[in-house]
Amino acid sequence: MSDLDKEVAAGNAELSIGQAIGLSTPEGTVWSRVHGHQYARLGKRIAVRAASHAVAFLLVVLILWNSVDLALIGAWGLALGFAVILSMREDRIAQSAETVHYGIHEMRRHAVASAAKGTVWGIGLMLFAESGGASQLAIVWSVPALLILATAASRYSAPLGSISFTIAAGIGGLFAATLAADWMLVVVITFTVLFAVFGTIENARVAVAGRVHETVMQEKSEVVSMLLREFEENQADWLWQIDPRRRLKAVSPRFAYALGCEASEAEGKLFFDLISGRDWSTNADTDGMREFAEKLKRKEPFSELIVRVNIRGLDRWWEISGTPMLDDAGKFIGFRGVGSDVTEQRESSEKIAYLARYDTLTQLPNRLMLNESLGEALEYAAHWRTRCAFLMIDLDRFKAVNDSLGHLIGDQMLAQVAGRLKSLMGEGELCGRLGGDEFAIVIRDASNRKRVDALARAVIEQLSEPYQIDNQILYVGASVGSAIGPRDGKSVEEMLRNADLALYRAKDLGGGEHCEYEPSLHANAEEKRQLEFSLRKALEREELLLHYQPVVDATTEEVVSFEALVRWNSSDHGFVSPGKFIPLAEDTRLIVPIGTWVMQEACKEAAANWPRNVKVNINVSPEQLLEPEFASTVVRALSHSGLDPRRLEIEVTESIFLRDASIARKALEQCMSLGCSVALDDFGTGYSSLGYLRKLKFSTIKVDRSFVQGAAQQSRESLAIIRAVVAMAESLDMTTTAEGVETEEEAEMIRSLRCNKIQGFHFGRPMPAAEARKVFLRGAVENLRKSA
Repeated sequence: MSDLDKEVAAGNAELSIGQAIGLSTPEGTVWSRVHGHQYARLGKRIAVRAASHAVAFLLVVLILWNSVDLALIGAWGLALGFAVILSMREDRIAQSAETVHYGIHEMRRHAVASAAKGTVWGIGLMLFAESGGASQLAIVWSVPALLILATAASRYSAPLGSISFTIAAGIGGLFAATLAADWMLVVVITFTVLFAVFGTIENARVAVAGRVHETVMQEKSEVVSMLLREFEENQADWLWQIDPRRRLKAVSPRFAYALGCEASEAEGKLFFDLISGRDWSTNADTDGMREFAEKLKRKEPFSELIVRVNIRGLDRWWEISGTPMLDDAGKFIGFRGVGSDVTEQRESSEKIAYLARYDTLTQLPNRLMLNESLGEALEYAAHWRTRCAFLMIDLDRFKAVNDSLGHLIGDQMLAQVAGRLKSLMGEGELCGRLGGDEFAIVIRDASNRKRVDALARAVIEQLSEPYQIDNQILYVGASVGSAIGPRDGKSVEEMLRNADLALYRAKDLGGGEHCEYEPSLHANAEEKRQLEFSLRKALEREELLLHYQPVVDATTEEVVSFEALVRWNSSDHGFVSPGKFIPLAEDTRLIVPIGTWVMQEACKEAAANWPRNVKVNINVSPEQLLEPEFASTVVRALSHSGLDPRRLEIEVTESIFLRDASIARKALEQCMSLGCSVALDDFGTGYSSLGYLRKLKFSTIKVDRSFVQGAAQQSRESLAIIRAVVAMAESLDMTTTAEGVETEEEAEMIRSLRCNKIQGFHFGRPMPAAEARKVFLRGAVENLRKSA
């Protein structure tokens, strides 16, 4: 409503004549809601008004029956009937004034119809005065005077029509009285018309003012209802309004707060200048602002439109609803609506969406997004008849880092891995994390096959570089398996499965390799399944046997111990390499019963057939140590065989401490309390050796053969590592064993580095138990060398 409407509703101002009767409309006022309600009442008495004119016509006929030509009266009656029908038609149209637009144009048309009736009465009076009814003119005038009085009293709801009828009929009556030279009647008619017009205006003022007040209250109620409804449904919390030039009007304190200013500052300002800057039209993006502007431009209502706004340099999200406003003439006068700040909800939704598609630790796409990207790449390849690729990456030796140094260090390493992978990505390439220490890369267009291999090699090289975390230098490697689509798979599931098979092949090769998928890998997977089936029956079928490799004193070259090594001669598959079945046994936990059998057989052999000064070395896997009954297994093996516990040396790798260090240490301490010794195998290839040397009293440290071979090639790093290990072992009262010695030159080098014991092909390959016994029978190291 306009300011005038509010003042009228409050009783502070009077309506003008034009506003009261509907000749003018204050700007910003929807007067069709005011006058529409009044004009709608006309439809209730259409028949009564028509009947009153019919009765009036009959009265005139009775009065002038003998004075005026009946033909003239008949013609006049037809004209009056036509005018009444026209007015009835307009009254029927006005019946729907509350439900459809009923503005000034419609009110004026209704007034014209009313004026037509008044004109017919005025013309009739003039005709009657001219044709012989002048003597009875005063009596005849009383009939339309009664109609004028009835109109003024009962039709204030349509004041413009009432005034039109009164003036038209009054002018005709004045002319008729003048023709009859009845001056007293002229005065009567004049005052009758004036009183009727002014009475109608005053009645209209009261009625319209009351209606304005009702409308204001109704609009306020509607606004409050709308705000409450929007608040409950959409959490809207402020009302906004703009004029046709998009300048803010009636800015509330709450809306001003959302705009980041005072209400007085925002009033009259361009809406878009406050929410997006003066250059919004050139910078408007797809975040709702352009759509918002288009809705306003096309004057279309909108609801729950999400718009990103910029309030004093800060991005916020608003949810806005709006409706165009029209005046009673149907003219657009601006927009009004409700809005709310949904920034927190939006950020929460975005965070949820992000968490659903991204890995929180590495900030890389997760498995879901990788699967989606691979699916899109397959569709792209099928559509353009090209190729895509999927690379699956697994970190080598990461578990040792994660479990020995803790998940915090492991997480930091994974974050660094992610950074290195992202730096390798080119256009159309996406890297992500599948989970754990597994990553993947999707190449959208792999038409250049060399790029796949080059990227895989680059990944291996980059991820194998040292990592510096918390002042520690750590090393891991990487293995990569790749599949090319749609050749190696037409679905995401097939590509994942085949890339995984290729990765498994790369891991089998020792890690640090890239393998492409080949159909034969399915055969390998089937072979592995069959191997597992046969391995489960190997003990029952007595297919396992032990070989022994000698360990000699570095100075005297006398045999000091044998390392027991398990072999499998399968009735189904023939001789199976330990490199194949040992990892399979560990994966399936078959290593536990196999390890128990090895412990029992090796102890029996050493107790029954070896000299008392020769020890037996038995490898123990992490799976065995985590068994609650491991110490009992050792006790049973020693008691059943009669072997002196001091002749049993248990060999473990650092990996035994990675899953549950406390259980592993407790099990080994129990064995040491029996008199057994413990050797740390493959020393230097892990990441936590020094910590475990401090926590557990090892008897022997075995230097990994990779360092021995490196030292033989005069690698400064390998020589330095061996010297450091020997010095550390001497300071801790431990012995050292060098593995992988294959030549006399290597043996001499090891002696020069002061290692205590030597193991390798130079002194003997792993041999069956019978061959090991012959070594003692011959009693000479030369026999070892010949057998090697």
